[in-house]
Amino acid sequence: MTEDSGRLDILIADDEESMREFLDIVLTNEGLSVQVVASGQEAMTVIAETPPRVFLQDVRMGGLDGMDLLQAVKASDPSIPVVIMTAYSTWETAVDAMRLGAFDYVKKPFDTDHIRSVIQRAFRVGDNEGKPELSGLIIGSTPPMQRVYDLVEKVAPTDSTVLIRGESGSGKELVARSIHTSSHRHDNAFVAVNCSAFTENLLESELFGHIRGSFTGAVEDRLGLFQAAHGGTLFLDEVGDMSASTQVKILRALEERRTTPVGGHQEVASDVRIIAATNRDLENDIRDGRFREDLFYRLNVIPLNLPPLRDRKEDIPLLAGHFLARYAKNMSRSVRGLSESAKLSLMAYDWPGNVRELDNMIQRHVALCDGDVIDRVELTPSSVSRPDGSSGSAPDFVVPDDGFVLDDVLEDIERRYLLSALEKTDGNLTKAAKILGMSYRSIRYKVKKLGVRDLLSKV
Repeated sequence: MTEDSGRLDILIADDEESMREFLDIVLTNEGLSVQVVASGQEAMTVIAETPPRVFLQDVRMGGLDGMDLLQAVKASDPSIPVVIMTAYSTWETAVDAMRLGAFDYVKKPFDTDHIRSVIQRAFRVGDNEGKPELSGLIIGSTPPMQRVYDLVEKVAPTDSTVLIRGESGSGKELVARSIHTSSHRHDNAFVAVNCSAFTENLLESELFGHIRGSFTGAVEDRLGLFQAAHGGTLFLDEVGDMSASTQVKILRALEERRTTPVGGHQEVASDVRIIAATNRDLENDIRDGRFREDLFYRLNVIPLNLPPLRDRKEDIPLLAGHFLARYAKNMSRSVRGLSESAKLSLMAYDWPGNVRELDNMIQRHVALCDGDVIDRVELTPSSVSRPDGSSGSAPDFVVPDDGFVLDDVLEDIERRYLLSALEKTDGNLTKAAKILGMSYRSIRYKVKKLGVRDLLSKV
């Protein structure tokens, strides 16, 4: 971190003296200009005189605090990234914070590495005036996501090739865009191509360009995406779906940093950073002869693994709040939150479609909601029957007054859906995993953990 001369780097508002002192020492030692205050009113006075690059605020303080303070800051200067700190983590606070424009939501106690990482990301948002690539679309405070943030921080300034691995819908392109936007190439193009969306010939034409008359329909010369991304970043999504011929040409382009248009003979210099992504098991594809081992090593210089949403469910309130705020604003709807039943449904669901599925689900429910609260959510994949033989929406949940253990509810829901899928496939894990949108490794782990095989044998 470097100090931005002429502007306060960080303002901290917390009524706990020990927290103010801790953050002041840690962040001042990073070479930052820091000011601490004990109340929301003092914070607003400072912001009016010297707007900070980042504002850290506690939720519970005397006087102006919590969401009122957040709203006041955003009304005063929407460009200031606001980080909410709280020891009292609830669904309502997380959803409200994201809905009102908070950059991130940090639970106390936190370690110094965590808060440094959050502030670094917040600086980039503020300094780039909230560009969409960095405006919180990659959201999460769980340890798996902190590891992703840390790796992005380290690799972004380099030109190293990155291979992002994760399930469909987990946010691979968003991570690639964040790497690009944080790199020295950020003023040049970020070009994305889905390698599974084209036939072999069309993909090669898209990537390398073509010469007029090189194939039917090639009525004029055309530049390829390697040239379109010159000086910037080329994102090869679903790289595991490329044909053997295309793999050879990609390998040559990476090794020689030159490309040849389809039907042409003149090589063209190529200055691009390659970021690739896949949801396939490339090591298995190598063993089966479907993917070149030498290309794998060229792409896998920096491996980055994105966790599925089911492995970071604590981030669901932040994501739900972010999506709810975005769609309520875009659609001019008054939706402000979710009922207890809806929240439990979100936490109980396994999210085979990951963050993309949550995004689409929130969008649909905001559009269809008649009031200001989403009462219930439709979640169950239509291809999976319930244990009672029916299909359709996820069950409604009633929260008991006492004796309620959320982990037990989650495990019971998972166990029932796993059992149902295995019954439909006569116990075949591979087919059941496909029905549920899970990887083979994930379903094998879940079946063993939840004792589903024993239950299946008794049916």
